[in-house]
Amino acid sequence: MPGRETILIVDDEPTIVEVVELYLRREGYRVVTASDGPAALAAVAEHQPQLVVLDLMLPGMSGLDVTRRLRSSGHVPIIMLTARGEETDRVVGLELGADDYVTKPFSPRELVARVRAVLRRMAAGTTPASAEPAVLAAGPLRLDTAGRSVTLDGKPISLTVREFDLLAFLMQHPGQVFTREQLLDQVWGYTFASDMSTVTVHIRRLREKIEADPANPSLLQTVWGVGYRLERL
Repeated sequence: MPGRETILIVDDEPTIVEVVELYLRREGYRVVTASDGPAALAAVAEHQPQLVVLDLMLPGMSGLDVTRRLRSSGHVPIIMLTARGEETDRVVGLELGADDYVTKPFSPRELVARVRAVLRRMAAGTTPASAEPAVLAAGPLRLDTAGRSVTLDGKPISLTVREFDLLAFLMQHPGQVFTREQLLDQVWGYTFASDMSTVTVHIRRLREKIEADPANPSLLQTVWGVGYRLERL
């Protein structure tokens, strides 16, 4: 049973808000709601939620604009709600730093499972402290699993929750190749059918932050037809 983490639901469809709120409250979460972008930003400032469930199609300020504003000021995890045909917006949302998405119509149980997975990883870190060293290294990268911080050539770099978890997992298994399905299972923490672009976009975002030349990466390699690996350096 989760603690009393606060979840912000942002959607202008009252029925969706009501159903999602019911399921989250059943799981023991505290829930606050907003029906548009400005109200969402105000709610984040007031309630400091541990996670935001955010519809992309909002009146006035779009969900993408809300994501952009949230990412400019912090790293609260974001799970997007998208319509089935919004693939472009979905990828843009992931590029902006959203952690995951659920496509409408969706199963409330699936959404709750994804919320639980994100919060569990935030609370527990990527692995028990006794199982892995507190600080992992790969070339110029240093990752502190306990402090959830990363430096590149001694300079701190800013990662979202999911980017950190993905990098930590790969650094814990240097030289090992993982498929996108395996990464979705191990890092995202669920096995629901999902568009693998979630993993692809996060890999691309990581390369932009840790590689000297993201187009020709030296650390985070693609193994064509298989998946990805972090090089042993």
